[in-house]
Amino acid sequence: MRIGQGFDFHGFAEGRKLVLGGVTINYDMGLQGHSDADVLTHAVIDALLGAAALGDIGMHFPDTDPVNKDASSLGMLKIIVNAIESLGYAIINVDATILAQKPKIGPYRASMVGNLVSALELEPDQINIKATTTEGLGFIGRGEGIGASVIALIDKKA
Repeated sequence: MRIGQGFDFHGFAEGRKLVLGGVTINYDMGLQGHSDADVLTHAVIDALLGAAALGDIGMHFPDTDPVNKDASSLGMLKIIVNAIESLGYAIINVDATILAQKPKIGPYRASMVGNLVSALELEPDQINIKATTTEGLGFIGRGEGIGASVIALIDKKA
């Protein structure tokens, strides 16, 4: 068994959609980034890459590559899942925490889990998504952006 962790943080930006876990959230700002800036999915990608010792998201999807401009993070995740499976690993589970003062995440959680279930080819009980605020502290607490922290467990296929 191998474990990996992933973290991602993005500041808010005007004129962008807010995407978390592949879900477009009704909010007046989105997150700044080269791709769709989906911090949850980016953290999942980094956790899986860490578990498989395959580097990080920037190595696989550099922000200097125009192909990645506004790219779907769920599409990137599917590529990483295929890479991990080609090494003979199976994903056991993913546990994620979204750090956001606002907007509220609860109404979107089930859709996020559904998107990750599909992209990761897992069952719903293998994915957990939590959300918390930072109690007004730091850039997240001031409402300037969102972060995500993820742990993923993989194991060699039997």
